[in-house]
Amino acid sequence: MNARAPERILYTKPSITELETRYAADAAATGWGAKCYDYIIRFEDLFRTHIGTGFAIATSSCTGAMHMGLAALGIGPGDEVILADTNWIATAAPIHHLGATPVMVDIDPVSWCLDPTKVEQAITPRTRAIIATHIYGNLCDMDALEAIASRHNIPVIEDAAEAIGSAFRDGRRAGARGAFGTFSFHGTKTVTTGEGGMFVTNDEALFNHVLTLSNHGRAKTQTKQFWPDMVGFKYKMSNVQAAIGCGQMERIDALIARKRAIFGRYRDHIDAIEGVQLNPEPSGTVNGAWMPTAVFDRSLGIEREVIQTAFSAANIDARVFFHPLSSLPMFTPRPDNVHAWDIPTRAINLPSYHDMTDADIARVTAVVRELVDAANQRKHNQLKGSAA
Repeated sequence: MNARAPERILYTKPSITELETRYAADAAATGWGAKCYDYIIRFEDLFRTHIGTGFAIATSSCTGAMHMGLAALGIGPGDEVILADTNWIATAAPIHHLGATPVMVDIDPVSWCLDPTKVEQAITPRTRAIIATHIYGNLCDMDALEAIASRHNIPVIEDAAEAIGSAFRDGRRAGARGAFGTFSFHGTKTVTTGEGGMFVTNDEALFNHVLTLSNHGRAKTQTKQFWPDMVGFKYKMSNVQAAIGCGQMERIDALIARKRAIFGRYRDHIDAIEGVQLNPEPSGTVNGAWMPTAVFDRSLGIEREVIQTAFSAANIDARVFFHPLSSLPMFTPRPDNVHAWDIPTRAINLPSYHDMTDADIARVTAVVRELVDAANQRKHNQLKGSAA
């Protein structure tokens, strides 16, 4: 008789309680007419207070928030925007949609985020902005990026889609430092509304411009009915989604704490495995730990496909590290972005969701250990063969 396969461990899933379902049901039942924005306004207020910015606009996606923010900065044809080659395409797509050119540079091998040295080298007279993506909850070197931006009089934008819960040494949260910040509430994220995003800023003029863009170009101060002041977008969040978001924000400290606890348990296991690097957390900073990620040392010779096969055999979902944007068919290859092209070939995103158990985490890390042990055994056998 075949042994029963262990229950599948998913790579992520949301934490939804009676609170969120009650708010969503209320929005569906009563959130119409004069009340159609009630939960949206409340969600925006809760979020900007948590992040520490003056203004927030709930959007249908993080991509939409980025698109409108870039548009409000006047970015368009002929302009260049610098971003890390390690990114999801959602960060580059709005640049393309606006007719500007995404300039992809290499990442720092420790943080996996934008390398400030490469940013400085990539700046030209056409550079209009730098997008700092806090990948997997890891923090960009904002001090260095802001210094570069100040010297060249260009803004730094924070793509904090994956960084809810991350904070800098000075206590400021990811997303609160740039000209504007964007967040994602996709179903995989620490805080979710199913789909959705948020635009945040401390710049009131920029806020008002994006607010107008978000509603077909109709300014909040416009008194004429159905009178757009400019050509805008339709990137608004629904009241029902925002109701779910309100419930999530009331639980946000617990949601972040649980993600960090899972990250801590992974570190307890993986720190004991030589040759594997987890997400960094420099002294004094906080990593929101959205997606614990294991990078295997190059000397082990463990390739992405082997990692995927091992996790699949153990009935565990594990996501590949983002492919470099410049390796995708719609962009020009940039293999000179060495780290962005190398790290994904030997890395994996580990499962992380709020009700993971210690036993689940032990199962995941057992696969990591088995991969390393097998690699070390192969090296040992090769050395023995060479000596024979």
